[in-house]
Amino acid sequence: MNTNKAVGKPIDRVDGRLKVTGAARYSAEIPLENITHAVIISSTIARGRIKNIDTSTAEKLPGVISIITYKNAPKLKPVPTFSANGPAAENRLPLQNAEIHHSGQHIGVVIADTLEHAKHAATLVRVEYEAQRPLTEMARERNKAVVPKGKISEKPPDVVRGNPNQGLAQAQVRVEQTYRTPEEHHNPMETHATTAVWQGNRLTVYDATQYNFGTRQALATTFAIPEDNVRVVCQFIGGAFGCKGSVWPHVTIAAIAAQKVGRPVKLVLTRQQMFTTVGHRAETEQKVALGATRDGRLTAIQHTGTSHTSTFDEFVEPFTVITHMLYATPNMQASQRLVKLNKGTPTFMRAPGETPGTFALESAMDEMAYALKLDPIELRLRNYAETDPDHNRPWSSKSLKECYRVAAEKIGWSRRNPQPRSMRDGRYLIGMGMATATYPVYLFGATAKVRILQDGSVVVQSGSQEMGTGTATAMAQVAADVLGVPFERVRFELGDTALPKAPVSGGSATMGSVGTAVHGAVKVAQAKLLELARADSKSPLYNVPETDIAFEDGQIFVKSKANKSETYADILKRQNLPHIEESFDAKFDSENKPHSSHSFGAQFAEVRVDPDTGEVRVTRFIGAYGVGKVINAKTARSQIIGGVTMGIGMALHEETITDARTGRIINANLGEYHVPVNADIPAIEPYFVDEIDPHINGIGAKGIGEIGITGVAAAVANAVYHATGKRIRDLPITPDKLL
Repeated sequence: MNTNKAVGKPIDRVDGRLKVTGAARYSAEIPLENITHAVIISSTIARGRIKNIDTSTAEKLPGVISIITYKNAPKLKPVPTFSANGPAAENRLPLQNAEIHHSGQHIGVVIADTLEHAKHAATLVRVEYEAQRPLTEMARERNKAVVPKGKISEKPPDVVRGNPNQGLAQAQVRVEQTYRTPEEHHNPMETHATTAVWQGNRLTVYDATQYNFGTRQALATTFAIPEDNVRVVCQFIGGAFGCKGSVWPHVTIAAIAAQKVGRPVKLVLTRQQMFTTVGHRAETEQKVALGATRDGRLTAIQHTGTSHTSTFDEFVEPFTVITHMLYATPNMQASQRLVKLNKGTPTFMRAPGETPGTFALESAMDEMAYALKLDPIELRLRNYAETDPDHNRPWSSKSLKECYRVAAEKIGWSRRNPQPRSMRDGRYLIGMGMATATYPVYLFGATAKVRILQDGSVVVQSGSQEMGTGTATAMAQVAADVLGVPFERVRFELGDTALPKAPVSGGSATMGSVGTAVHGAVKVAQAKLLELARADSKSPLYNVPETDIAFEDGQIFVKSKANKSETYADILKRQNLPHIEESFDAKFDSENKPHSSHSFGAQFAEVRVDPDTGEVRVTRFIGAYGVGKVINAKTARSQIIGGVTMGIGMALHEETITDARTGRIINANLGEYHVPVNADIPAIEPYFVDEIDPHINGIGAKGIGEIGITGVAAAVANAVYHATGKRIRDLPITPDKLL
């Protein structure tokens, strides 16, 4: 019997050695013969139009092959955006006209024999503009806010349950405050990069993308060629966090350039361009009103507010989505509005909606706890939603109470003096804060193929993406356990549209979606092997009832007579088959679900504040999470640590600053856009509570990539209030706001 199960173990990532030795090739490192280099020409104004663009001097430089602008670019076909179930990040095609919508907009591209020649030529392109005053400040343009046209996470922009106004009016205790989160940028280590090559009317693209098949669909649509004529390859991604989840203009420009010059083209965005043309988390202004009885029962929640979008697109940061379902209250209102600004289109950034939304809602819950003189955990327990109040459905599983218990015990919550500014370590103020974490379970259709070879090894394939999260490792663990073979005998292949179709690696959905497809494909292959054996008179399994069959250790055996067995390899050899191959399509019904499925967690922070300088240090961070089955304990832990790190960055460091006069981002670099470094981050302790969810998918996994960031900023902000007695409702929490 196989006692060496792979699922749940902290197995090292199979791609680890490739990465630490430099053998892993990213999209900017693909060796192609006769390759050329492209450099983007960016707009220096934020609103207006190009009056004249002069490329003549640049075109005369040695090594320059071509310069493409709206004057000579091909006409392209539009691609639907994510809001219309499409793969494009924006509904505006690049290089199609002279209009300027934001600073840094791509207005041309230089293709040359070397990167240096292309860079130099780009500096010599002269552009004259007809400039207008840009719309850059959400606060100034708030009176122009509009109702979003589309739905917000499948909900209308205005949702009311019960009578919130009456619930607030009848409340014995009320909290009404405004919370703000700034514009933030993803800043993965790997900037966006695309290498494109045409062979006749067939296009191959090596792209840094979270969505291989979405990139294929977009390019096929744009260039009016069959999808089968487009191949997209992405073996490794150096971080993404959402900005690589949809197709941005530079991808199309790289393909245009390669078609124009008849040679492979490599286009790599600069760090500065990462701030202007591949999305960001939108700024939010959120008003939260809570009403409660004196014993802490919520009578109403109102969560309303505004975020920004570009002048040509509608992207809504869905910060009210958690308010629909997190706490039990008979009266709830959630409303959102949009302000159009001369900025690039915002996009998904790790836990979009839930991240800024939990900052506002969980900060307000902490304020209510202090107003009621009630422990913040107890307030949440008194308003615990035993069923989903939004959909009126039972949870597929929910371990939030256990998460509260575990995290509180680990951080030593019982020693916390609830009085603000009451705990010290020498001259430093010490504070402890907590918040609830949650993220929905998303599942997208996926296909996987499994091949069991005559030597007993297994190859599993799906065209998903390896974002550094350990996808290839975890999928191999699933396959190994179902087949009952050693993990080392399974290889998972991904990162190519030549493989079976896979969805976007977003919404923490890859494990549940692709993993279910892998699980299904392996089960189908197992059944095929058993069918071959049971039909073969030479097999010890001949005509044995299926109910008396088990699979372990790479073999099929009879339960009642364990010595009656044979290996997968034996079956294939006797049938003279080099391998068997089976596929499985995982499909999910999102419309008719009998249960609501979410991951839940509890975030606890301890901070140390210097009362003289206002410097805040997070000294401990504890999180406990119920996320269904944990497939790989090591990579799951790493995902939580990464999410918490980003959450601490959001709380204390990150803020994109725009010059209101010009619309230019003035800290578009890693020197002035502050992200946390090792010295800023304490030892983060994640704990996973045991949770079995038989309802969600074939493997019981809910997804881990995003829940780790939700609630973190609120937990830190609540800890800062406990330490200092100052409530900061406008992120980031910088020293000037505490002095």
